[in-house]
Amino acid sequence: LLIGGIVQGVGFRYSMVAQARLLGVTGWVRNLRDGRVEAMISGDAAQIEAMLAWSRSGPPGSEVDSLMVETAVGDFAGFELRPTV
Repeated sequence: LLIGGIVQGVGFRYSMVAQARLLGVTGWVRNLRDGRVEAMISGDAAQIEAMLAWSRSGPPGSEVDSLMVETAVGDFAGFELRPTV
């Protein structure tokens, strides 16, 4: 996922980690230097759809104006916060 808008400095990544763990989604999330947030998510169809729905709005204080979804293959043990790249 590539998420654009007001998504840095508003707790987006930490909220995404909490939401992913609540839903049982695995993967990771990190800030990009261009101001977007990047995430990889893995789960069943219902988990993915719930995570995408959450990602379209994010936590209070964020303002998502773009969400780009690409399909990739990955297997993750949990959901982690990664450093900015």
